[in-house]
Amino acid sequence: MMNDQKIRSMLSLGQKAGKIRSGEFMSEKSIRTKEALLVIIACDASEKTKENFKKLCTSCNIPLYIWGTKKILGCSIGKGERASLTIIDPHFTKRIEQLLEGTKER
Repeated sequence: MMNDQKIRSMLSLGQKAGKIRSGEFMSEKSIRTKEALLVIIACDASEKTKENFKKLCTSCNIPLYIWGTKKILGCSIGKGERASLTIIDPHFTKRIEQLLEGTKER
């Protein structure tokens, strides 16, 4: 539980610093342009969305994590519900990945 709050805080900081892309369209775009370094998909995202991002991340060799709900992801970055987030900064990526360890999907 403590890590969940730390992850939310890091996502909030990342958003304020402009280092996060959110929503399916922007997340997919940042993966395809090789801008994304880490992808987070909400647990309650549709199976189609999860499969789409798994395939995309595998082909681009980007780590993918399934964590939180759409509501939690959105609230963490000060927006409405989000099914996906991408982190585009190496420092935020490293710290968030440390906190997410153990939830890795692939």
